[in-house]
Amino acid sequence: MSAPPPATAERPAPASKPPPPTKTVAGYSVPGEGPSLAISIVTVIAIFALWWVATHFGWIRDIFLPTPERIAGSFVEAWRGDIQGGKPLWEHFWWSLVRVFAAFVFACVTAIPAGIAMGVSRVARGIFDPPVEFYRPLPPLAYLPLIVIWFGIEETAKIVLIYLACFAPLAMAARAGVKSVMIEQISAAYSMGASKWQVIWHVIIPAAMPEIFTGMRIAIGFCWTTLVAAEMVAATAGLGQMVLNASNFLRTDVVIMGIVVIGAVAYAFDLLMRYIERLVVPWKGRA
Repeated sequence: MSAPPPATAERPAPASKPPPPTKTVAGYSVPGEGPSLAISIVTVIAIFALWWVATHFGWIRDIFLPTPERIAGSFVEAWRGDIQGGKPLWEHFWWSLVRVFAAFVFACVTAIPAGIAMGVSRVARGIFDPPVEFYRPLPPLAYLPLIVIWFGIEETAKIVLIYLACFAPLAMAARAGVKSVMIEQISAAYSMGASKWQVIWHVIIPAAMPEIFTGMRIAIGFCWTTLVAAEMVAATAGLGQMVLNASNFLRTDVVIMGIVVIGAVAYAFDLLMRYIERLVVPWKGRA
């Protein structure tokens, strides 16, 4: 008989490494997400504080930048009509509002369908693309004399000038919105028996609405920036006319007050557009 194998000592099991420490990862978020109201308030306060210090300590001459108190006083004077022209501020504001929103509404009614047509039809793209791309880079002052020759110096010329300034961004935004629609959505609608017009109405237009609202916000900004140029055409009332008239008499306080009013109204309307956008396209940014 063979001898039994020699007994061997049991080897100790290798010591296991301790598990790596777990990291607590905060929830992921989209870059730029979060409230910014407090930052905006601090920024505005800082700007006003710098303005007050610069004007009260004589860093800037009063003719170049009046004190905030003078701006507030000029607002009261303008509201009562105690400025050049004799018309109160609310009348200037009313005329500017009518011109801007008449042009903006007319542009929305025409430019948005034109942009959608450019996105869904090569024929419409071939018709509208050359003239829109040609005049889009032109500043309104470049074709202002032509507008005056064609439409005279009445209200029509002012509204047409503002209308042309906001038509191109609206049409381009609507076209970009149509092009941003995913082909899978269109194919799914066709596979369920939808017609071309049903696809356009129920798929393409809702999907393009975020881009269209962005174009509307940009276009209303162009409306207000073109307002001063439009009211150069024989206007007797309007915020732009009030600013131009005050600049002729070196009333810097009235000029800055008019700029503040125009900016505040434009910003208020932009906030309104954002609110309407959240109601109409609540899915924006959540896909």
